Amino acid sequence: MMELLEAIKARAQGLETELVAWRREFHQHPELSHQEERTGETVAAYLRDWGLTVTTGIAGHGVLGVLKGGRPGRAVAWRADMDALPIAEKLNLPWRSQVEGVMHACGHDFHLAIALGAARLLSSLQDRLAGHYVFIFQPAEEGPPVGDSGAKGMVAAGVLDNPKVEAVCALHVAPNLDVGHIRYGPGVVMAGADRIILTVTGKSAHGATPHRGVDPILVTAQVLNHIQGFLAQKIDTRSPKVLTFGRIQGGNRFNILADEVTLDGSLRYLQESVRQEVLNGLRQQFAGLSQATGAEIKLTVEPLFPMLKNDPDLTDQAVQILLTLLGQKRLKLLHPAMGSEDFPYFAARAPGFYFFLGVRTPGGRGQALHSPTFNPDEAALPYGLTAAAGLLACLAEPEFPALAPAGPVPHEEDLGTM
Repeated sequence: MMELLEAIKARAQGLETELVAWRREFHQHPELSHQEERTGETVAAYLRDWGLTVTTGIAGHGVLGVLKGGRPGRAVAWRADMDALPIAEKLNLPWRSQVEGVMHACGHDFHLAIALGAARLLSSLQDRLAGHYVFIFQPAEEGPPVGDSGAKGMVAAGVLDNPKVEAVCALHVAPNLDVGHIRYGPGVVMAGADRIILTVTGKSAHGATPHRGVDPILVTAQVLNHIQGFLAQKIDTRSPKVLTFGRIQGGNRFNILADEVTLDGSLRYLQESVRQEVLNGLRQQFAGLSQATGAEIKLTVEPLFPMLKNDPDLTDQAVQILLTLLGQKRLKLLHPAMGSEDFPYFAARAPGFYFFLGVRTPGGRGQALHSPTFNPDEAALPYGLTAAAGLLACLAEPEFPALAPAGPVPHEEDLGTM
């Protein structure tokens, strides 16, 4: 097995030029959630050229590629998300987005290139491999405006069932980690998330006679103060939770009291009990405030993603592989991130392992995800490919291989938000 891993490491470095070219191709042609037609067609064409069995049009524009090894073994899967964000890129690079107002600002172009690289590399070693390799190219991870998330749709379509996948892995780029460094967690990795919609309904009146109406803008200000006070003083401060609002809308004219104000935001949590405590407590707060002001306050909760939890046994195996491939200095544990995504739908059906890959130029200052100036260092691509291909090759073996012993993983670091 060590000989195979050495071959994977060498070939991953040899594919750097192709990895960069694929990444830039996807970056120049970004597509929003459930619009990834060109991306899916491009992915499928590459996979067919390398001899994989390919299925397209899954849960929209999702693509499935299956590679069969030369020996019996387990079926393992790698997932990459394909969609971009409605963000206008502000970087003037030769490979900048050619689609106005759309940008790969979350690193999905990196995820695509790494997954393609793993399919390409492993196909060149097919006769030496065990088991089956299932490459899942997923649409609509970024919270689609309509329909299910891509992960939920692809799981429902049976992408983990034939062959029956026994382990599924994925990574996400991390702009606050140096190139090639990896962070992981053995349990909860990312928060669960709900969309929170608050509707404050008052009574419209002329701006000169507010006493004849109920001002929902004024009540909304009180609502926001109540929320922050409640979270700070009524919920155990040792319990991670984040409730923020990104959109507020209401009113028609400067001298007319609005009749309704809507706030749109998200709640993130690391414990289901904390989620319920927050939602129940807010409903009680709003009931009292509604009685005091005369406004109607409606709380609507739309569950987005469950908490992302790594399988402990699979994590132990994955860490042994990553230590062997990349060395002890590149791995550290992390505190759970308060961001969220839809990989948990895969991890609920098969043991899952999800980790973060550093893409910050050493000594540099990385730009945040979802930023119009997000510019990850492409030198991270071969490290991501080495990790992906090596994990899949080892996990597909009928028995977990004996690997070189490694020392303990260093202490935890806080990855921040994703």
